[in-house]
Amino acid sequence: MTATITNLPSQYDPFTTEAKWQKFWEENQVYKADPKAGGESYCIVIPPPNVTGSLHMGHAFDNSLIDTLVRYHRMKGENALYLPGTDHASIAVHTLLEKQLKAEGKTRYELGREKFLERAWQWKEQSKGTIVNQLRRLGVSVDWSRERFTLDEGLSKAVLEAFNSLYEEGLIYRGKYLVNWCPESQSAVSDLEVEAKEVDGNLWHFRYPLTDGSGYVEVATTRPETMLGDTAVAINPNDERYQHLIGRTVTLPIMNREIPIIGDELVDPSFGTGCVKVTPAHDPNDFEMGKRHSLPFINIMNKDGTLNENAGEFQGQDRFVARKNVVARLEADGFLLKVEDYKHSVPYSDRGKVPVEPLLSTQWFVKIRPMADRCLEFLDQKNSPRFVPQRWTKVYRDWLVKLKDWCISRQLWWGHQIPAWYAVSETGGEITDNTPFVVARNDAEAREKLTSKFGENVKIERDPDVLDTWFSSGLWPFSTLGWPEQTEDLKTYYPTSVLVTGFDIIFFWVARMTMMAGHFTGKMPFKDVYIHGLVLDENGKKMSKTANNGIDPLILMDKYGTDALRYTLIKEVAGAGQDIRMDYNRKTDESPSVEASRNFSNKLWNAARFVMMNLDGQTPQQLGEPHPSPLSREGELELSDRWILSRYYRVVQQTRSYMDNYGLGEAAKGLYDFIWGDFCDWYIELVKSRLQKNADPASRRVAQQTLAYVLEGILKLLNPFMPHITEEIWHTLTQQPTDSKQSLSLQLYPEAQTSLIDSALEEQFELLIGTIRTIRNLRAEADVKPGVKVSVNLQTDSEKERQILTSGQSYIQDLAKVENLTIAAGKQKQQSISDEKPRIGWTKVVAIIGAIYLLRVGLAIADAIDDIPLFGTFFEIVGFGFATWFVARNLLSSQARQKFWQQFFQPTANKSLPQAEASQQPPEPERALAGVIGTVQVLLPLAGVVDIEAYTAKLQKRLSKIEADITSLTARLSNPKFVEQAPANVVQEVRDTLAEAQKQAEILRDRLRQLA
Repeated sequence: MTATITNLPSQYDPFTTEAKWQKFWEENQVYKADPKAGGESYCIVIPPPNVTGSLHMGHAFDNSLIDTLVRYHRMKGENALYLPGTDHASIAVHTLLEKQLKAEGKTRYELGREKFLERAWQWKEQSKGTIVNQLRRLGVSVDWSRERFTLDEGLSKAVLEAFNSLYEEGLIYRGKYLVNWCPESQSAVSDLEVEAKEVDGNLWHFRYPLTDGSGYVEVATTRPETMLGDTAVAINPNDERYQHLIGRTVTLPIMNREIPIIGDELVDPSFGTGCVKVTPAHDPNDFEMGKRHSLPFINIMNKDGTLNENAGEFQGQDRFVARKNVVARLEADGFLLKVEDYKHSVPYSDRGKVPVEPLLSTQWFVKIRPMADRCLEFLDQKNSPRFVPQRWTKVYRDWLVKLKDWCISRQLWWGHQIPAWYAVSETGGEITDNTPFVVARNDAEAREKLTSKFGENVKIERDPDVLDTWFSSGLWPFSTLGWPEQTEDLKTYYPTSVLVTGFDIIFFWVARMTMMAGHFTGKMPFKDVYIHGLVLDENGKKMSKTANNGIDPLILMDKYGTDALRYTLIKEVAGAGQDIRMDYNRKTDESPSVEASRNFSNKLWNAARFVMMNLDGQTPQQLGEPHPSPLSREGELELSDRWILSRYYRVVQQTRSYMDNYGLGEAAKGLYDFIWGDFCDWYIELVKSRLQKNADPASRRVAQQTLAYVLEGILKLLNPFMPHITEEIWHTLTQQPTDSKQSLSLQLYPEAQTSLIDSALEEQFELLIGTIRTIRNLRAEADVKPGVKVSVNLQTDSEKERQILTSGQSYIQDLAKVENLTIAAGKQKQQSISDEKPRIGWTKVVAIIGAIYLLRVGLAIADAIDDIPLFGTFFEIVGFGFATWFVARNLLSSQARQKFWQQFFQPTANKSLPQAEASQQPPEPERALAGVIGTVQVLLPLAGVVDIEAYTAKLQKRLSKIEADITSLTARLSNPKFVEQAPANVVQEVRDTLAEAQKQAEILRDRLRQLA
């Protein structure tokens, strides 16, 4: 499965590589979970995409986050399961098939239920492969052997059990209530599937005459067609304007129906005139008032949005056509008082994309309160589930408090058919609101129940409606693991570890899963809920089909590779729950941010190629792990080795901490900085000279060990984020056999050796790297050719900084192309050296004592010689001459005294690094470029390196051009007409351009002053 050579191709091909490893993972069942494997379990069930769908950016984002978490925990040694599946999407599939039938001139009723469902299953098999194959393309590490579908046999069994159990407990009931009706799909929809939209409408004021002829009341409405079903007029009983009218009646215009005036505190006296029309069959608030006051419920609307026989002369008209005609009739009859423009909220069907109609209908409902209250107990007493970010806990809790009974029946054929059977022989062969029924698990059980009640000749018929898709989705975390059976999967992987989802689905899905799980399993379905933001388009707007501003992830994957897209989506996450904006050029289908991640892939690839070319064909395992060797020079880590290992282990520590706390974006950014900066840009450059064939063998081997060890660690750290490229490099680096079934994703995630994290060393290296970078910048500013070596003076008053620079002077000279490097103390420091109190080391003390002893011996000998004639006089002359020379050389000047005493007394130095010599203050170069890093002044003399006159002329020319631009920009901003009439963004752009030009001009003037 991998190349037999010990190096990689010259260029990285993401498309071939990604397809290869996706096939390898699946064929070898690399991610097949084993409940008997033991260890701590980690499980995520995929948020099931609709079987109708294709991969959109939301899917790509959500699954990239999930897969990164699962891969990380799997590499930590946990027993990980990422379970895939798809949702049957009742309304979406049903609507799609009905459109196909309409194009063929047919209806589903002509086709029949059985044939319709056959067609639906055929379409599902064709369509399912689209989204599933696209998930495969994303490289998700799911266990495909456990793939589920919400209509498969196992999940259908779970749905039957859940419905029957809830019904038997009295938590499911059938009744006639006001529901949200979608005329487009001709089905009830839940409150959570309704989206409120602000629209510009009208508020119509009508006159309803009092029946006794004594006057009228004025009512206002935004839906005048519904007045045909009015059964009362309501006022607030505390409204003094109308209290005297309570109990009287009005005559309903057009319909000439006498209706009462009632008092109800639900009426808002400030809305309209304070009098409201009451239509109990077509408004939720009116429905409640109708029940309280025992009003008639008159339905005027058919299920397709047309008016029925109760609408009189408007029967058969579409609701919006009827609206215009009703207003025209009321105006003609003198009942229209006025029309006002009115912005208000209109509920739209999320699926049908049309305004919903409150419609009185017999439906199936779930009693929410007992289930929601149990979830509140888990939340308040155990903080279960835990929301990340924590702020979403309150949102979730508020929804649990406000939830009303859930309408779970849908007037569709595609889905889980409601397990209720009716004795239609008792109601003329039709299902009515009063037809007796039973709930059962199958036809046989239902027939047995109904036969016992109505005899052998009973004719039965199953409820034609299906369950809301979210009913089966609510069971997803445990039904996919085998519930209601107590399977090994259920015992091992439930509750699941975390639900990863967008905030916009908390109410659709999260709350339903927690309610179902709390009721049926006694546990919350997941320990954590990680809420992420949305992927916004290039303008920072939410992507939607309506706005036609979606970005196809497959296009970006085709252009840049899957790993690049995955890494971009994760790295852009600034914090849990934050939206991210996708850079995108719609004309060219290019994305700068994804391109940057592709470039990162190429950087890693090229670095890995370089490393492997310099390992002499050895693997990291063959080379061995680099480690400090205090007892011998053999295999001793050098300064740069200790630095990169410290940085590596710090990044390991930080990455694990981020990942354990859902800081995926921060972890990705940290790895990017370490891999690109520390490893590729610095460490590899620092050790290149040690990899030469003529380098010291011991040093060369340590460099190879360190390179191989850190590279393999990088591949493991990065694998959860970019699984394909890391797998390819790792197989080549470790020289896996062609038939190997080993996978990088099953290796253990790196752990930090904290004893090798050296903060002081990292700080020292920051100064070295900053110094090298500053010298390189100065070279670039002076246009010094890359091959030309320069002289550099480094000056600092800090002895510690001088020691650091001295210890790394070989790195500075090598990487910054410096031939002559001077590291000097500043003037103030140099003057204060002689003022330091000398400290006597033990070796000096012993030497002085020895010298005194030898002096006494010498004096004794001299006394003896002095007694010999002529010898005494000769030695006196020599001694006097030596004393005169010694004083003149070592004691007359302060500089001579300082040099003399420094032979015996040295200031205490930091022993962790080689001590820098306190060199003489060099003369300030007359023409040099200067830079600063920390408190170090970096001077680059230009004499002999560049043509100073030509360079000065070049800078002057550039300055003249910028000054001309400054004059022009200043003139534009001084023109009042421009500032007042030009768009604000244009004026601001000119201001920003001027500020940048002024900054550049100041820099150039400073450079010219240095050269003057």
